Amino acid sequence: MNRVCEFLKKAETYYLATVEGDQPRVRPFGTVNLFEGKLYIQTGKKKPVSRQIAANPKVEICAFAGGEWIRIACELVEDDRVEAKKAMLDAYPNLRAMYDENDGNTQVFYMKNATATVSSFTKEPVVIRF
Repeated sequence: MNRVCEFLKKAETYYLATVEGDQPRVRPFGTVNLFEGKLYIQTGKKKPVSRQIAANPKVEICAFAGGEWIRIACELVEDDRVEAKKAMLDAYPNLRAMYDENDGNTQVFYMKNATATVSSFTKEPVVIRF
């Protein structure tokens, strides 16, 4: 899981895919944080992505960095605790202009049943499950 977190931080931007009905939706994200042994991402409850995850928590994440790419298939589980939100916002203080752990909008999810595959054109894929 640490390798996955480091990869996503190195990439800086990753792409989160959800579904809305039968329509795939993909958008850029940039937050990732290890908290209490779980890998978290963050969004706002007012965004369509929040409603899409609530309807179907199975997502995929993809990022590219240093000639390698990662694909993560997982379920996202909301953690509504203030401590989890605060940990994320403390890791990304620039988000505090838009979010606060007590604002009723900040939402964090941890990855569950995750399978991450790190690939490149020159090496065998590495599979990480967490």
